[in-house]
Amino acid sequence: MKFWLHKDKWISSAYNTFVCLIGCTIGDFGTILYFQYFTDIKSIFIIMPIAIVNGILTSITLETLLLMKIMNFKEAFKTAVGMSLISMISMELAMNITDIMIEGSLVISLTSIIPVLMVGFIVPWPYNYWRLVKFNKSCCG
Repeated sequence: MKFWLHKDKWISSAYNTFVCLIGCTIGDFGTILYFQYFTDIKSIFIIMPIAIVNGILTSITLETLLLMKIMNFKEAFKTAVGMSLISMISMELAMNITDIMIEGSLVISLTSIIPVLMVGFIVPWPYNYWRLVKFNKSCCG
């Protein structure tokens, strides 16, 4: 039980999760908004995989750029991918499923943004904490 009681690690993992959330949100929301306003495609089976991939790619890009302050590109990229992929996938799935539950489809609206972001933060946070405590490594430098 002591494993889960490191306040400093919760704070660090919250920062890591927040950075991941920013990256994932840029790609995810950007994709959903594109389909929402510029196409007639409404199928979650088309939009969701593209939104998830774009969210993961923008998150990896953001984390790599942050890590390049303290390491070279290759190390930064490897760390961003290795430390964060499970977190990003769980975040993306949680965000998209929440959006579907609230809106009935993948759309960006004022009623869904806050719950989607809250769930997107809360779901991967314990995993990010666990990785930080177990390996003492941060995905964001």
